[in-house]
Parts: sequence; C-alpha cells; structure tokens
Amino acid sequence: MRITCVGGGPAGLYFAVLAKLADPAHEVTVLERNPAGVTYGWGVVFWDDLLDDLFRYDPVSAARIWDAAYKWDEYEVRAAGKPVTHLGGYGFSLGRHRLLDILGKRARELGVDLRYEQELTDPAQLPAADLIVACDGAGSRIRDHDAEHFGAEVETGRNKYIWLGTSRVFRTFTFGFEETEAGWIWFHAYPFTAGASTFIVECTPETWTGLGLDRLDPAAGAARLGKIFERHLDGHPLDDAGRGWLNFRRVTAGRWDHGNVVLIGDAAHTTHFAIGSGTKLAMQDAMALADAVASFASGGETLSAALERYEHRRKAALAPLQRAARASSAWFERMPEYADLPAKRFSYALSNRRGEYPAWRYLLHMSTQGAVPRTVLRWTLSARRWNRARRRPARRLRAAVP
Repeated sequence: MRITCVGGGPAGLYFAVLAKLADPAHEVTVLERNPAGVTYGWGVVFWDDLLDDLFRYDPVSAARIWDAAYKWDEYEVRAAGKPVTHLGGYGFSLGRHRLLDILGKRARELGVDLRYEQELTDPAQLPAADLIVACDGAGSRIRDHDAEHFGAEVETGRNKYIWLGTSRVFRTFTFGFEETEAGWIWFHAYPFTAGASTFIVECTPETWTGLGLDRLDPAAGAARLGKIFERHLDGHPLDDAGRGWLNFRRVTAGRWDHGNVVLIGDAAHTTHFAIGSGTKLAMQDAMALADAVASFASGGETLSAALERYEHRRKAALAPLQRAARASSAWFERMPEYADLPAKRFSYALSNRRGEYPAWRYLLHMSTQGAVPRTVLRWTLSARRWNRARRRPARRLRAAVP
C-alpha cells in the first residue's frame, strides 16, 4: 500500500511505524509542516495502560520511551491558605520533543519517508495514495475540506489557559492554587526532564481580564504569572512557547473516514488537558488503525469496512474518557465554588472531579495525610511501579523474538 500521513505528531509517526512493521513493503510517507525538531508544547503525561500497549505493539520504541520517561509517584495539592495535601498515584512524563525524536528515529529505521516543512494548503495537492491519514491536529485542513461529510462539532470551553514551561523542576505532579485581587488562578505542573517542568496556568475569564493578562505581551504576561506563583517557582522564570492564551476547543467528528481518507488523533477528537490523555489517545488511535489496515491488506475486508471498524472501536474506547474529561473541565470552571473547603475536602473534590471514585477513596486519602502514612503509601506505589517496569521490558521483548 501507498500510505501518506499528513502530520508528524505522535499519532502520525507511531502509525507510520506500525504500518511498516506490519508490512515492510508498504510505502509510508509522513508530511510535517514544521522543520525537523520543531514542535509546540513542553511535556506530555501517560500511565501504565499506554506503556503496556506500546510494548505489545512495538517493544523497540516502547523501551526507548520508557528509558527516557520521567517517573513521579504522587499528586501534590497546594492551595493558598491551606496545608499542602497529597494524593496517591504515579505516572510518567516525557518532553514532546523527545517523544517525537524517538518516534521519528524509529520510523526512519524502518524505512518511512519523513518530509519536513511540507505546508499543505489544499488537500488536492497530496500525492496519490491508497490511504491518507489525517493527523494534522484539531484544526485539520483535511477534515475541514470535507466538513459537511465529517460533521465535526466544536465546543469552546469557558476558562482561559496558557501552556508554559519552567526550569523549576517539580518533584511530582503538582496542582497549585492562588487567590488574587481578581479571583482564583491555578497551575497544573509536572516534571518531564531533570531540568524542566510543564506549567499550565488556568483561570476564569473574569480573573484573566481582572489581572490584565488580556492586555500584556507574552514576556510581560509570563513575568506577571511568575510573580503570582513566586512561592512555587523558587526564583525560576516562566517561559512562554508563543502560543499565548487559549480557550480549550473540544472537537468531535461525527464520521472519521471518507473514501481513502481517515482521521486520527486530534483531527478526530480532542480531550481536555485536565485529564492528560491527549497523547495516549492519539497513539492508541494509531494502534487501532494499524490493526484495521493490516486486516484490509491481508484481504480480510474492504478498506471501507476496515476504516468503519476502526472508528467504532475507538469511539467505544473514547466514550468514558470523554465523559471524564468533560466532568473534569467543568470542575475547573467551577473551581471558585470549592475554594472555601478545608484542605482535605478540597483535595478530595479535586481528585474526584471526574466523578469516578467512591467514598472509600476519600477515606484512603484522609488516612494518608500524615507524613509517615504518606511515605509508606509512596514506597508501596513506587515498589509496585518499578516491579512492573522491571518485568515489562523483558517480557515484551521476549515475546517479540521469533
């Protein structure tokens, strides 16, 4: 097959890798509008479920991602005027640049043709292909070219947010809330290298305008936020990547395929950053699409049937996460309503913003707020994480050896 992926993000690169692994004879091309090594954003987060899937589909790239990932082992909640609280859990983070570098290198090893600085202004300019994979993001030009067919709905969130970075390395995933003269403003921060952290700032539109952030240029805005969050930053500056303040755009495509064109990742759906699943869902889309294409290529079904099955499979998997993301973003839009809660109740409300946890989770949280119980819980979670990690590469790599 001749396959063209429009977009060199995690979804496009990982699908290209899987397509070549399935059949080295496939001619796979990735067209990326940015120069090589240039991307937006700072770090991405993920959890065990994605790692397990990565090791199942390609142990080589999975091992590289695992080796490069930063591991953290709890959630810390800092709210002005309240004691710091802690939530059990662990996860992984990785610089977006590093992830793309790993996937790009793996794709080239397998013979994928990576072409950078390929700006697509008209889908008619695409080279002839048996399959065109639209992985060109939430503002997909390919999707919008046939907007009536794909039926994408866009819902704009109320809160303002900005994606920043900092040289302040947070020990673990941290939520920080500060009350200003214009209202509450908060950050979601997590380390992704030994020298940098992602720092996403969010607030209501009233607070945004009340602080004058709508009138400040990027440098002045970052300085203003640095002053607001100075007790968390320990003197480290905030760095604006240049995207500015945004409102989250929830994109949901009604249909994901049209002839030999198929949507993947943010071109098909977006998920609010408050649950940190965008990269995970994009790469899992790539896995499902690779399975569908392999079925078609082997003569098991038509391309149309394969793409329809891919769509149904992914929509079913996405549904619970989309509900959780909607509930989570709604909680942050109502955050000022929870501000007067005592520290432990506030922390539990934050952890339960998806509406997923029963009352026992609150009791567990309450029981681990002392230093000794919290340390024991952290050790337990860390031991479980490292034991699973130690077994995973060997198990997956053995399974991959003929």
